[in-house]
Amino acid sequence: MSCALDNIRVVLVSPIYGGNIGAVCRCMMNCGISDLAVAAPRDDVDENETVQRAYHAVEVYRKRRVFSTLEEAVADCGAIAGTSARRGLYRSHAKSPREWAPGLLKSAQGGRVALVFGSEDKGLSNDHLALCTHIIQIPSHSSYVSLNLSHAVMICCYELFMESGVFDDPAEEWSPDAPSELRERMLGMWEKTLYDIGFMNDEKGDHMMMGLRRIFSRGQLTVNDVKILMGIARQTQWFVNRPRALKGDGSAPPAEEVQDED
Repeated sequence: MSCALDNIRVVLVSPIYGGNIGAVCRCMMNCGISDLAVAAPRDDVDENETVQRAYHAVEVYRKRRVFSTLEEAVADCGAIAGTSARRGLYRSHAKSPREWAPGLLKSAQGGRVALVFGSEDKGLSNDHLALCTHIIQIPSHSSYVSLNLSHAVMICCYELFMESGVFDDPAEEWSPDAPSELRERMLGMWEKTLYDIGFMNDEKGDHMMMGLRRIFSRGQLTVNDVKILMGIARQTQWFVNRPRALKGDGSAPPAEEVQDED
């Protein structure tokens, strides 16, 4: 669905602060969205502040398109989602960004979709909302329902980004579950180590080992996990018994001897 994100357009209606515009650019780039439009722009916006806040996303700002009206900015868009914190007659069908995301992304697979955000002081007017096919209300605490412009953009874009499936969660290198024989060898090494360092004695050894078994059984133990635990036990045994195991230079055994276990 990466191409669907290419069809998402963020439309800012009369934004007041250059810093907010720059922050919006960063939010868009974070979510793989690059089509920015500004409708009914103000003449007093600090462009230097915009560029400074956009930082590495300044190219999104450079490629923005400017329109005299919102109607012109969304003329080629099929689905048009306007954001509003206020409630009322024309906002009764509002839904959260997460609820709208699947449908908006589906629409974006075949055409342009607009996310419309009003100015920081007034938001979107009823005339603006009349152009919208969807109304977005971002859930927030009743004590303060208004969000900063860039925050609102980030939340909406993030939901579309996650729905797109583009994000590839970095997975840990796969390792199979450790077989019983390997776990028992590891527990035997830990038992010897705990005796060697004086943590256990004959009187309470069995009890302590049952406790250790319970700890290790609370989650999945992979082959890699067990090899690491065996390496810790072996290194500890070497350290405790090093007066009898010193080599010519008194160094520790090579790392592969400590960590590897067939």
